[in-house]
Amino acid sequence: MLWLLVTLLLLLPYSLLLLLYRRWWKAVPATRVPASFEPSTRFTVIIPARNEAENLPLCLASVGRLQYPAHLLEVVLVDDYSDDTTAAIAASFPGVRVIRLGELLEGPINSYKKKAIETGVATAAGDYIVTTDADCTVPPGWLRYFAWIIEQAPTVFIAAPVAMDREDRFIRLFQSLDFLSLQGITGASVGAGFHSMSNGANLCYSRAAFYEVGGFKDIDDLASGDDMLLLHKLYQKYPEQVRYCKAPGCIVHTRPVDDVRAFFLQRIRWASKAQRYHDRRIFWVLLLVYLVNLWLLVLLPAGLFQPWAWVVLAGALLFKTLAELWFLLPVAAFFGKRHLLPWFPLLQPHHILYTVLAGWLGQWGRYEWKGREVQ
Repeated sequence: MLWLLVTLLLLLPYSLLLLLYRRWWKAVPATRVPASFEPSTRFTVIIPARNEAENLPLCLASVGRLQYPAHLLEVVLVDDYSDDTTAAIAASFPGVRVIRLGELLEGPINSYKKKAIETGVATAAGDYIVTTDADCTVPPGWLRYFAWIIEQAPTVFIAAPVAMDREDRFIRLFQSLDFLSLQGITGASVGAGFHSMSNGANLCYSRAAFYEVGGFKDIDDLASGDDMLLLHKLYQKYPEQVRYCKAPGCIVHTRPVDDVRAFFLQRIRWASKAQRYHDRRIFWVLLLVYLVNLWLLVLLPAGLFQPWAWVVLAGALLFKTLAELWFLLPVAAFFGKRHLLPWFPLLQPHHILYTVLAGWLGQWGRYEWKGREVQ
């Protein structure tokens, strides 16, 4: 009975949370920009890049196709000590201003990406900063959505959707589904004002507000967190001015990593910032998610001593999978990825194992990122 009781105490609030996320996601109003809209917001697009010569041409080509007034837009690429042709490629694109971080820093630091963004913000002419990554491509109407939101109501921060492409291998398919759930939670939580999540591949925030909260001060010792930790600072000061852009035409597309090791390093990096969340609501959400997955792992060896534990495990897996699929249905429809959902039950054991391992390892020690060992 103990196995069943603990399982119910974890799964019931977890399932309720997923039902709330589904409701909140569906309640987020779609962002629609009238064709007659003439924007007046000035943007600076900042792209931090380290050794991205392979991906950068596609990224900058998509930026070059943006349907936005040229006099209201500048593009800044901050080269983070690349030892390939990243800087030269960026300089070859018209209208792209290149900043070489190596010419400005005198010693090693731990958060190079934050420093790259901070450097770009310091030289920005735009009133609003938009960030993406060098391995991403952006849609033509991207900035029009941000401008429309900003010009309708006071806004300091906009979280926006990101999708992973190329599901031609197991590890890429797994990432795409896992990332889909994170994106759904992001839209639901930001839209409902429950807690704040975001992804640095598709962000927009006020340059003035960035400085009002001290930029990355007090979070610049951590390699990760240029997105969510900054959002938390802005949310604390401006809780009514944080918004989510729910529009297929605003989705930024990114590439998954190519192997299991790179995937774990990425997820460990993402998990490493959890200890710095000042929003206790997201802390309890992450703790609940972790405990649910950890308990399911505990039930597996427990069945060797108490066969009932395996019965409980089978029921819990079915219940958890159905609850997660119910949440994912409208999210997958928005991102055009409902064709991936039949794979979801088959990937459930892998997801449980990685959640426990990455969540644990993300809170301890150092890890490698972009060829550097950071913490």
